[in-house]
Amino acid sequence: MKVAVQQEDLQLLAKTLQEQLLVEVSTAEVFEVKCAVNKDGLMILTQHASDVIVDAQLIFAVIEEVLQSLAPHKEQGVQCFLRVFGEQLPYAKCFLALKQTGSREDAKIGSTFAGGDEEPISYSSPSSSLTYFPSIDETKEEEPFDPFADAPNLSASKPAFQVKSILLGAVLVGIVVLGGGAYFLTPPCVMSECKEIQNAEELKTKSPQLMRRAKSEKELVAVQQQLAAASAALNGIPSWSPRYQVSEELKATLSGRSEKINQVVKAFQMASLAAEKVAYSLEELQARQHLWRQAIAPLETISSSSELYGLVQGKLLSYRVRLHVVNQQIFTEEKWLKKLTAAKAVANAAENGETTAKSLNEWQKVQSTWLVVVNALNTIPQTSAGYQQAQKLLIDYKPKLVAARDRATKEQFALKTYQQAVSTAKQAKVYQQQNQWQAAATYWDQALQTAKKVSQDSLYYTQAQSLIEPYSAALKQAQEKVQAVSSLQQTHTDLDKTCINGIRICTFSIDNTRIIVRLTPEYDQIRQNNLANPYSKNSETAVDVTNHLQILREALAVISDNANLSLFLYDSQSQVIYTRTLGG
Repeated sequence: MKVAVQQEDLQLLAKTLQEQLLVEVSTAEVFEVKCAVNKDGLMILTQHASDVIVDAQLIFAVIEEVLQSLAPHKEQGVQCFLRVFGEQLPYAKCFLALKQTGSREDAKIGSTFAGGDEEPISYSSPSSSLTYFPSIDETKEEEPFDPFADAPNLSASKPAFQVKSILLGAVLVGIVVLGGGAYFLTPPCVMSECKEIQNAEELKTKSPQLMRRAKSEKELVAVQQQLAAASAALNGIPSWSPRYQVSEELKATLSGRSEKINQVVKAFQMASLAAEKVAYSLEELQARQHLWRQAIAPLETISSSSELYGLVQGKLLSYRVRLHVVNQQIFTEEKWLKKLTAAKAVANAAENGETTAKSLNEWQKVQSTWLVVVNALNTIPQTSAGYQQAQKLLIDYKPKLVAARDRATKEQFALKTYQQAVSTAKQAKVYQQQNQWQAAATYWDQALQTAKKVSQDSLYYTQAQSLIEPYSAALKQAQEKVQAVSSLQQTHTDLDKTCINGIRICTFSIDNTRIIVRLTPEYDQIRQNNLANPYSKNSETAVDVTNHLQILREALAVISDNANLSLFLYDSQSQVIYTRTLGG
């Protein structure tokens, strides 16, 4: 295969040979290598200073090794020359015949030194397929030699000279130094033809359509793999290749598209992880939310002019809906967790209230606080991550609510009982003030019994106990008054019976210390008549009247004793008839 010769190829070959001489020949730092093409043949000139003694055989062997490493596929001819700087003619030259790879033969090197009678130098190289031929006519005067005198004009419109595949290999030579030795590689795209660039340019053209037609992540990955492979192939083009700049531009384009695809693919993968992730807690929901956001964010940067816009938009809408669902779940879960946290705080307040409650109102507040806690925990649904914790708390809090309710009920009953005792005592005092001692005694007794009913373990027990003594005293007083009134009433009744015997015999009045009885004028008149005429035909009646007065006094004396009151008996003229004092 023949390709047009380029000046850069020859310069690169010269540079490669010179670098290899630096490795193989100790004095090579003073060498200069030039390459040229003449009559379809490659010429290599090696120059050095006049004070440097070189081994021509070694120089030509190094050149042979380099050229042979280029692995030619057909027989090639190469002329090699050695010259001192400033001289016109070379002092040694050889012709290298590169034979087809695989037919290794012994190689001979022949050198002719200008102006000398030395014998040709020859040696066998088992690793070489090159043969060196000496100059045909050593006695013939050498013409001035300039390997670049007949070099073609590379800027001409048509190729003036052609070289074979050796140049294609030569410009692709790379040097790898390992432990002081040198190894030659054959990188691509140093000559005109470059499959890597052709493939990259073709993929650059068709990849937008491939990206636009992709309907799934799998198809996108396939396009991405093609772009990555083409870009990786371009990495093999060395920086000194004339197509390096083109390869870099292509690589940047392909890599950019690959990166865009990679961005989308990663977003799809994040979405898949988010869809597969099972979330039972708020932290897991937040992790899922983060994955959806990671999937959505890069897709939102894809503009409407992008080849990926059509595929991305369909996915993006679905992802946003899924993110919205997760956001709602997080909002709901946060609401329940806040309620759970608030319930714990309220429960702490209820527990503190239990230790300080000293009244019914405070216990009722404790009860209502526990009720708030229990009701709040009961509203947390099974779908919430806090449900299990809420149920555990309810096991602890419900008995406390019951206990607080019982205590509040007990205190309420105790307060009611205490207040009832106080209220009954107030009514007893009213009756007492009205001298309704029987009613007063009844209410004092009720007040006392009610006060005794206040529970010993209630907050109002001490207050109730303080009522018992005064209520007992008031009851006793009322009972005494009742007894006194009862006795007075009996006295009144007895007096009523005594003072009436067919006619009204006497009248009476009773106060706290005495009974005053007055004979009626009618009775006095009968008594006076009887005294004035004791022997009338009604003498029996007179006797009866006299006896009756005695009986009346005795009856009144008994009534006085029973009432424990002094007795004063007067006639109708207020004259004392009989007196009886207490103890007499």
